[in-house]
Parts: sequence; structure tokens; C-alpha cells
Amino acid sequence: MSERLTEARLRSALGARPFQLHAQIGSTNDAARAWGLTGAVTGALVVAEEQTSGRGRFARAWRAPPETALLFSVIVRPALRPSQMPRVSMIGAVAVAECLEAIGLSPVSLKWPNDVLLAGRKVAGILPEADWAGDRLGAVALGIGLNVRVDFGESPLAASAISLETVMGTQIDRAILLGQILRRIDYWSARIADAELLTAWRIRLATIGQQVTATSGSGTISGVASGVDADGGLLITGEGGAIYRVIAGEVTLRAS
Repeated sequence: MSERLTEARLRSALGARPFQLHAQIGSTNDAARAWGLTGAVTGALVVAEEQTSGRGRFARAWRAPPETALLFSVIVRPALRPSQMPRVSMIGAVAVAECLEAIGLSPVSLKWPNDVLLAGRKVAGILPEADWAGDRLGAVALGIGLNVRVDFGESPLAASAISLETVMGTQIDRAILLGQILRRIDYWSARIADAELLTAWRIRLATIGQQVTATSGSGTISGVASGVDADGGLLITGEGGAIYRVIAGEVTLRAS
């Protein structure tokens, strides 16, 4: 059933928050970054019914049929050092997880560093993209794609991706859910440097304790994901007890 987002429905759900609504756009992150560079306030939102150039980490395509997902980018301006940028992903992931839990969905968990899982399958991805002036952080476009009613039944992603309505068996009002997520992003944005955020993110990490392989530009590391540090780096304990810190890369679970 169609449940189109409209200016009126978003204004009702979002109150005074500035927003742009697009029926179709290349990337909400690109639009949000451009808006941020021209002075958009913290919390300003770009939302689209369809992206033609949506992307996740490593420039992977993120596609969903029109009116089946929440595809949006919110502008945040946190006071962070470059090494703390993973905390922007944390606020998005925790906000989405909390809102899914609040509407009765479970189990909700997180895959390091930025995927939200529902019943072990990916339901949302988080992609923050920042503009810097040297070491000074400008605006960050915090992009989120959330599967609401995408049908993965006959797709190659059927075993790894899932939608909210598949689990709930009922239609979700995307405008209301968007407003709920944004309010939690506002909450965590104000606490982005606090230990409270790290705790809320870490307790939901399904990656911890798993046998993993991390692949990045510097090589491949295998071992047990034994923890995370204060800036969100993944700690992997390899053979012999050596501990490696991974800050970026592809992490996959290894078969037992």
C-alpha cells in the first residue's frame, strides 16, 4: 500500500525542523553536505522517496523502490577531533536501534561499525560524510537508509536483509517513525562525547565475541572481536594474544 511522504505529513511529524523533501534525488548525503556548506542549521534534514545514486560504505549502492524505505540525511555539527568521527555513526545507529526497540521489534543489534540488524539481518545502514577545514570539523551529513517495506523475498539479499513491516506484519507510518528517530539523534548529538553514548552503542554490538576477519587497505586481520575503544575502533585479539585496532575496513564473521 502506498504511504507517500508529503510536505504536510512531514511538517506535522517534524515540527519546526527545516527539511527538504525530494521525490527523487541522486543522494541525500550530497544534498545535505551542499546545504551544510551554505549554513544549514544542526538538525536540518534532507529526505527522499527514491535515490538514484544512494551509497553505503565503500561507495556501495543503496537502492530501494520508491516509498519503501526511509532515506534521509540529517546535518550535525559536533565538536570532535578527526579520530572521534566514528561517534557520528554511533548516534545514528543507536537512535535507530532505540526506536525499533520502542515499537516492539526484536532482537535489534548492531554490526560494527554502522549496520543495524533485525533478527540478524540488515535493516538499516549508517553513512556519515564530513567536510573539514584542516582539523576543524564543519558540517556532517549523517545519512541513514532504513528498510521499511522493501520486499527482499525473491532477491539475492533475502538471507541478509530484512524490512520492518516483514517482521511487524502491519503498515508503519514512516513520517512518525522518522520524527522519532530524529529526536533520538538530537538527544545523542548533544551527548556525542559522553561515555553514555559509547555504552549504548557497545551493548548492542553483535560483533563482540565473534570470530572475525577484517580487511582494509593495510591488509587482513583474523581473530576474536574482543572489544571496542573509546573512539569506536574495533579491537581484534589474534593468535598469540596480540591485539589489533581496526578503525576502517570490511569485517566479516568467520565460520566456527
